[in-house]
Amino acid sequence: MPEIQLFLNSYKLMEFDEIYFYTATINKWIPLLQSDKFKHIVLNSLIHLVKRKKIEIYGFVIMPNHIHLIWSGSQMNGKEKPFASFMKFTGHQFLDALRATDNPLLVKFKTDLKNRNYLFWQTNSLPIRVFDRKMLEQKLDYIHLNPLQAHWNLTDDPNNYYFSSCSFYEQEDKKFDWLTHYMDVM
Repeated sequence: MPEIQLFLNSYKLMEFDEIYFYTATINKWIPLLQSDKFKHIVLNSLIHLVKRKKIEIYGFVIMPNHIHLIWSGSQMNGKEKPFASFMKFTGHQFLDALRATDNPLLVKFKTDLKNRNYLFWQTNSLPIRVFDRKMLEQKLDYIHLNPLQAHWNLTDDPNNYYFSSCSFYEQEDKKFDWLTHYMDVM
């Protein structure tokens, strides 16, 4: 049970109206997010929370087995923080998608935890509070260059990687018009 407690406590560390650099990793580093179908689950969940004014997203990248976000929360989403809602909702969506196609990958996410049968996100995600513009820009550069790393080799130009906020900043691309430019807040 301490594993689940850590998972829940990471959201308690996140305060409203503060900007955080956050990495969430798929359980056991399984490349679930290699499929665009699962990347879109992540995107759609973020967009939903942004449109409901629960969170603001300043930068993101979705990699094959993890995501990086620069985000802040502004208010509760029902009885829970929007960060927790995001993780819980995407986990449910992953489960539904894998069940719908009878995907053999589902068994890899089976868990013995008392309060759940499947665990899609690792429970050790820790938010890092972003204190100033310099730090935010460093984190933004890091996430935008992530798809270029040799072991990923997802693109040769970070602006061409669809599942990243890079082109929003570098080319003023409007495809992610739900993003908030960090210079508007910091």
